[in-house]
Amino acid sequence: MESSRRPIATGALAASIGMATLVFPAVAGADDDPTPSPIPVPAAEDGVQHNVTYRARVDGIARGALISYRISDAQVNSADPTMLPGRTFETTGVLSDPAEAGMRISIQWPYSANLVCEILVDDQIVAAASQFIGPRLTPADDDPDYGALNCGAPLTNA
Repeated sequence: MESSRRPIATGALAASIGMATLVFPAVAGADDDPTPSPIPVPAAEDGVQHNVTYRARVDGIARGALISYRISDAQVNSADPTMLPGRTFETTGVLSDPAEAGMRISIQWPYSANLVCEILVDDQIVAAASQFIGPRLTPADDDPDYGALNCGAPLTNA
């Protein structure tokens, strides 16, 4: 009879040790003289990349919207989304110099609308503009910026 109780007692002992490891935390040795860790220094501005978010909105019925924006240090991209009232076009880019962030929104003649743009660098608004493009009877041959809104840095140096 004694031999049949020994495996039960051994199993009960193993189970209680297992439960004790779950209930009681393990003890770790501590250093006697901890050295303070160095305070992290912010990285230098050289090589830091910035996330840029471009938002454009055309309030009005206008066909032929063209949105140009800088997506990298050496590349400008264009999109021609269907801009309905209340719709916001949003895209992102990565730049090493946030001062180079820029976009241009334009609509075709003879349409009239309010053009709105915002540029965010690292989730902070750095540029915002709004301009009403009034209707004209004839195309504006003498004004190449008629029907367009420039926001942020000019895109000519791309």
